[in-house]
Amino acid sequence: MSCPCQDEIIMARLTAVATNSGAEGFRKTHMTTQPPSLAYFLLGLIALGVLAVIGWRLATHHFAVPCPSWLSWLLELPGARNLQVQTLIRRLDLRLGMRVLDAGCGPGRLTVPVAQAVGLAGHVTAVDLQPAMLQRAREKAAAAHVANVSFLQARLGAGTLEHDRFDRALLVTVLGEIPDRKAAMKEIFDALRSGGVLSVSEVIYDPHFQSRGAVRKLAGRIGFRERVSFGSPLAFTINLEKP
Repeated sequence: MSCPCQDEIIMARLTAVATNSGAEGFRKTHMTTQPPSLAYFLLGLIALGVLAVIGWRLATHHFAVPCPSWLSWLLELPGARNLQVQTLIRRLDLRLGMRVLDAGCGPGRLTVPVAQAVGLAGHVTAVDLQPAMLQRAREKAAAAHVANVSFLQARLGAGTLEHDRFDRALLVTVLGEIPDRKAAMKEIFDALRSGGVLSVSEVIYDPHFQSRGAVRKLAGRIGFRERVSFGSPLAFTINLEKP
């Protein structure tokens, strides 16, 4: 027969074991029900972004869908779409005092450096269908203290542009986003002065990619003649002259 003090000791030990077991169980349960960590949250955001881009690419197989304004940051990454800004500007053969049409300007990746290249005596007209893209381009121009740029919300091919106004025009990975490409090219043709040049750049990674052959065929129908071509079949620039 055990003494009362021994019974009390045994009960205390059993109580301690039970308490520790309960605490451990609570900790395990609590840990498994904690909200996801920041890493999981970030991975989820990345996954959503990837799905959005994939959805956009799939949609372009059936519709001429412009790059959504909320994806404009993709166009502003270094080396975006594998077409470097300074390379494109060199291919334009810009001079001081020129008037340039940035057709489908997007967030202004080229608008500001082109405006700087033509100087205060020149001018750039930046055209885009999406107000949010134009707002981003305005902000970039303001941040760079560039004043020789005007912004126009319009659909290319709608007949909004003035005739015989521009020395240069550029379409950088934009042509495939336009539902009526023939009308858009005709409007740009009319907006150029005689001897003016439309510079069309395409890269295979763009979901709206237009082949060099397709660009040449369309341009020939409008009345352009090819002045020079740069790059490879997968990433190229064609300069088209208005006679």
